[in-house]
Amino acid sequence: MEKKIRLDKFLVEMKRGSRRQIKETAKKGGIFVNGEAETRTERKIDPNSDLVSMNGIPIVYRAFEYYMLNKPQGVVSATEDKLHRTVIDLLGEETRRDLFPVGRLDMDTEGLLILTNDGELAHRLLSPKKHVDKQYYAEIYGRLPTDSAARMESGMVLEDGTQLQPGKLEILVSGYDGNLSQVLLTIQEGKFHQVKRMFEALGCHVEYLKRLSMGSLKLDETLAPGAYRSLTEEELKEIRWWK
Repeated sequence: MEKKIRLDKFLVEMKRGSRRQIKETAKKGGIFVNGEAETRTERKIDPNSDLVSMNGIPIVYRAFEYYMLNKPQGVVSATEDKLHRTVIDLLGEETRRDLFPVGRLDMDTEGLLILTNDGELAHRLLSPKKHVDKQYYAEIYGRLPTDSAARMESGMVLEDGTQLQPGKLEILVSGYDGNLSQVLLTIQEGKFHQVKRMFEALGCHVEYLKRLSMGSLKLDETLAPGAYRSLTEEELKEIRWWK
């Protein structure tokens, strides 16, 4: 956001109503700037230094917002989609309009997804060069080869020839006779359908997939699928380690 901004644009960005609603509130004396009533919603303010209140409530400027979402199955990790419900559609009216998901989870994949408008954070969490761990819990159909962990640790080559960075596989339960294997997989990339393709290269099929963590941030298991909350100050401090 630029240093100076129209008052009505600022209040719209802070989710305080439409420009029309804000103008009506100003006419009624409900908007104050630096302690004085302001009826000119087109006037420019500095959101970092001017004190703005609306209907007696101080409006604090936040350049960035950060949310943890427990993504459910059946929604796409996008800001808009003509055919399917998106993760942005799950958010309430109090959130900003410029939020986007940090990376993607497949439509049938559940779990941790960060929603923010902080492009720098998204880049640092997603870039393979930053070596940020992403851990998944998966249920796998098909018998895993005995050298599965070693092959992933050495850097797999997918069926289409794509070379992957090393990953860490932990087998929780080995499935036999049609039972599902339960595993934890930690990777530092996010290629298209990567986890599913890794297990396909081992002759197996992913039946269920859930992301548990991203860097130091772990999914809050008290969040029901589709629920979200703001990141805590401690969580923000840990994932924004370069600040």
